[in-house]
Amino acid sequence: MGKKILIVHASKKGSTEEIAKAIAQELQAAGAAVEVAGMEGATVGEDVQAVVIGAPVYAGHIVPAVVKFVAGNRPRLEKIPLAAFAVGIAPVMPQAGPVEKLLEEMKKALAPLTPVAITMFAGKLDPGKMSFVERTMTKMLKVPTGDFRDWEAIRAWAREVAKALGA
Repeated sequence: MGKKILIVHASKKGSTEEIAKAIAQELQAAGAAVEVAGMEGATVGEDVQAVVIGAPVYAGHIVPAVVKFVAGNRPRLEKIPLAAFAVGIAPVMPQAGPVEKLLEEMKKALAPLTPVAITMFAGKLDPGKMSFVERTMTKMLKVPTGDFRDWEAIRAWAREVAKALGA
């Protein structure tokens, strides 16, 4: 087996976790030993040689769990390559805000670390997994619902990340 890569994700409704697992499959296909874990309480062990961080965007902001994870693991993260992805509605709903702004916010959440690769994917917005308030806000703001994930784009990015991380 190649490098040990940890993929951590914050996933409230499962979409970001499913993307993390798809990325894991590509990294494994490239020869890496991959572990996928929720960001909450995850630690980067000495055996981990690279990390991929996945986080959703809610209300136009990267979830705060990213800052907490980076702060809690910073000494180890400073020594290994890191890649990151955000998941949200912005790629399919421009009025949600520019993707570039969200990627800048992700970079700030990762600071002082600099990712070798960073991107944003459209996610999945399932009304069946939303609270009444979330459904009401989604309707009021005319946010499209459905599964907008582009699995081929996700797999292609993962293959590039495998190279960038030296998998």
